[in-house]
Amino acid sequence: MNMKNIQGLIVKALGGFYYVKTTQALFECRARGKFRKIEQTPLVGDEVEISPTEEGKGYVTRILPRRNFLVRPPLANIDRLILVTSIDEPAPNTLVLDKLIAIAEHKEIDPAVVISKADLQKDQAVAFADIYRGCGFDVFVVSNETGEGVDQVRAYLQGKLSAFCGNSGVGKSSLLNRIDERLQLETAHISQKLGRGRHTTRHVELYELPEGGYIADTPGFSSVDLERCEVILKDQLQYCFREFEEYIPQCKFTGCSHTCEKGCAVIRAVEEGKIPISRHENYRALYEDAKNIKEWELK
Repeated sequence: MNMKNIQGLIVKALGGFYYVKTTQALFECRARGKFRKIEQTPLVGDEVEISPTEEGKGYVTRILPRRNFLVRPPLANIDRLILVTSIDEPAPNTLVLDKLIAIAEHKEIDPAVVISKADLQKDQAVAFADIYRGCGFDVFVVSNETGEGVDQVRAYLQGKLSAFCGNSGVGKSSLLNRIDERLQLETAHISQKLGRGRHTTRHVELYELPEGGYIADTPGFSSVDLERCEVILKDQLQYCFREFEEYIPQCKFTGCSHTCEKGCAVIRAVEEGKIPISRHENYRALYEDAKNIKEWELK
């Protein structure tokens, strides 16, 4: 079969094969050896050129320029990072959530927060949502039991490539099944002993929505993976908290860390209730972690 190179989107990567959706068909491809030589790996979400061989087979010959990418989960060209946290069972971990948001901001991916299991603690879910809406984020309060908020999330995904991330057991797979029942993703019950759900997703895969756009379910997004794979240096961290932006230029000292300095406009905004205390506390915790990272260690 002799065909010219054609462009497509990698929608699944499994066992060394890349499944590339084109306007013509879905091709099962391998990557050319040259990618190993230049230490580049095709990722789900990559726009690529392929060289078809026999029917339905081919080789990835070129990766088109990426807008962004994550190392773990291995995913490229993400428009929106949908961060799912439950209001109960398990209770929300705001440090992990704020770290995920900071990484999205650092990678120039638009973050949104989904608060699940709202039927368990409705008032708390609304109050939690208000904190993040006040910081300028899109926030959705949902219940996989009642279906509350699911239509709004579905509409938000149209025409975008969206990744869903969150700790195990927060209802991520259940929400995706609600958004599109064709997905039928495996879900797990909470382990009462460990207080968290068992990981049930095995690989990254894009699913095309009937209304247009793609969603990705991802095999866990733990804080350990983030610390190892998606690093933000301490001087960059302040720009990953968008509610700090208007106050940073007002700080008395250049190079202010916004953690304890006198004359810090960010700390003053926290004291005046303009920035949530929890967000600033988590910023300080992340800053302390980032202080131990040396730029030369990343090279």
